[in-house]
Amino acid sequence: MPDREQRDRNVAVNRRAYHDYFIDEKYEAGLSLLGTEVKSLRAGRANLGDGYVRIQGGEAWLENVHISPYMQGGYANHEPLRPRKLLLHSDELASLVGKIKQRGYTLIPLRLYFTRNRAKVELGLARGKRQYDKRQALAAADARREMERATRR
Repeated sequence: MPDREQRDRNVAVNRRAYHDYFIDEKYEAGLSLLGTEVKSLRAGRANLGDGYVRIQGGEAWLENVHISPYMQGGYANHEPLRPRKLLLHSDELASLVGKIKQRGYTLIPLRLYFTRNRAKVELGLARGKRQYDKRQALAAADARREMERATRR
């Protein structure tokens, strides 16, 4: 059986999230989408850049994620930045609410993908990085790259 990464087909990845945040935990959630949104996602037209999750009224909502309008959508097209409901189990949602209320935590989308023909979003429970943390991470990545170059020679 192929492992999860080979089975899943990424639509969008939020690479900036790993630069701006420490990701402590990851969760998988389904998305409630319109038909034209699904077609647009299959074409790979999504941007998670400034997305975040808002929890309101016992439901989780994915905010500020841009899914481009479907080119052949016509009058029935969707709004690109509309809030989208996340499908989570109630115990997962209750756990997330407790963790988000802690100081400094936020819930952000890390990647949008299809698994078994269903659109899913990977959420990360994140803490913000300070400027010096970002510099340290860049320096570590540069050092790792240099070591890999040296071992290849």
